[in-house]
Amino acid sequence: MNIGRKSAGALLGLGLLFLFGIAALAAPGNSNGAATQMLAYYDGELFTVNMFEVPGEGAILEHNKSVNEIYASNDLDEEQEFIPVIDAIQGDGFNPLWHQNLYSFNAGFTPHQFTSDEEVLAAADAGEITLGSTDEVYRCSVVGPGPKNPKK
Repeated sequence: MNIGRKSAGALLGLGLLFLFGIAALAAPGNSNGAATQMLAYYDGELFTVNMFEVPGEGAILEHNKSVNEIYASNDLDEEQEFIPVIDAIQGDGFNPLWHQNLYSFNAGFTPHQFTSDEEVLAAADAGEITLGSTDEVYRCSVVGPGPKNPKK
């Protein structure tokens, strides 16, 4: 009889653990699932990337000089006006840590989509955009090609 109670208690505990685990995965803002997938351009090609913000960003930027750069029109936690641009993919200097840079178009220039980091940097050098560094770092994985006809 004591064995039956222990088994029932263990089964109940496992059931609750399962339910709480499912609830945590389904919670809004979960940064470890497909909800963090977005599109990004690299050298004129569209890719699907999965990312989430990494805590302790200041220390990461201070101690890791090989962090990649991602250029975005809005904070990556927000809806994007334009598809972000990354400066590396696997096989081309890729590091899973990305430093977020934000850009805004200067007066007199028509906002448009960039498709490479070279375009972003050239626009900044020409005075078309203002490029601002943030202290935010994201873990980014390139998970596959993007769609052929993006909606943005």
